[in-house]
Amino acid sequence: MQSPILDFPLQGKKLFFASDFHLGAPSHQESKIREQKIIRWLDYIADEAAALFLVGDIFDFWFEYGEVIPKGFIPFISKISQLRDRGIPVLFFTGNHDLWMKDYFTVELGIPVYQHPIEISVEGKKILVGHGDGLGPGDQTYKVLKKVFTNPFAQWLFRWLHPDLGIRLAKAWSGHSRITNIAKNENHFLGDDEWLWQYCKDLEKRVHHDFYIFGHRHLPLQLDAGKNATYFNLGEWVSQNTYLEFDGTKANLLTFEK
Repeated sequence: MQSPILDFPLQGKKLFFASDFHLGAPSHQESKIREQKIIRWLDYIADEAAALFLVGDIFDFWFEYGEVIPKGFIPFISKISQLRDRGIPVLFFTGNHDLWMKDYFTVELGIPVYQHPIEISVEGKKILVGHGDGLGPGDQTYKVLKKVFTNPFAQWLFRWLHPDLGIRLAKAWSGHSRITNIAKNENHFLGDDEWLWQYCKDLEKRVHHDFYIFGHRHLPLQLDAGKNATYFNLGEWVSQNTYLEFDGTKANLLTFEK
């Protein structure tokens, strides 16, 4: 976890959380339709938003070269820039598909990018929020791969590939990853084997949080993580369009444009 704890006064407004937009997948046309829906959602919540948390895998692939970023996504980036211009804090978390984000959003848009879960304090409630990849028991193969992908030397080597080639290869890998996840039937509730839920329950035994908010699992979930502690998973926007709003007392999982 990163520190210090961030404090968000709501002043009658709400916090909003969403993850797993996977912009860019599975095709350009389908992604553009989803992007427009996300923009409608951002317009829908703007007047009520005290802050917006984008909790990983917002892009199906993202890699920042020294002078190059992936093309596309201009309407989405413009919209969150407008939110920042209105004084609404936007917090960006990397996921397993866009873990190669660096400082482009921070420098150009004033949006901090977090690589790990962080704690926030809201109206006396303590919340842990992050994407969730690599946490909890199991999934050792991915944990090894993540160490490779986040290794500075490995990233330095990748940057030597021409962007056209590097991004094409990475998109092919990303597509393979989605197919593998479907083959593993990971889009179904796993009961006691839900590793993020287990992570939250184990952590709760040591440090209390009122809410745990994660993405990654592509399932909207609300589960007890201990006495007076709740684990939420945000679901995804490829088919579910789910998000979470928190008003300082209650957290609700909602669906946009059912």
